[in-house]
Amino acid sequence: MYEYTTTGTCASKILFDIYEENGVKKVKDVKFIGGCNGNTQGVSKLVEGMTVDEVVNRLKGIKCGFKPTSCPDQLATALMNVK
Repeated sequence: MYEYTTTGTCASKILFDIYEENGVKKVKDVKFIGGCNGNTQGVSKLVEGMTVDEVVNRLKGIKCGFKPTSCPDQLATALMNVK
C-alpha cells in the first residue's frame, strides 16, 4: 500500500496499491483522505484495474477551478512517483 501526501488540493492524502498482471502495473484500492467525497469515490472506482500508464495519461493536468492541480492530477503525480 502506498501513501501520497497531496499538495494544493482539499484531499490531504491518497492511499493506493499497485499490482502486476501479465507484466503490466495496475491500480487498485484507491482511497482519498479528504476532498469532495462523491468525486473522489467516483475517481477511485473509475481507475480500479486500469494500468498505471492509462491513469496517468487520463488524469495528469486536470485542474480544479483556478487551482493548478486537482485530486485526479495528484493521483497521477502519485503514480508517476512509484513507476
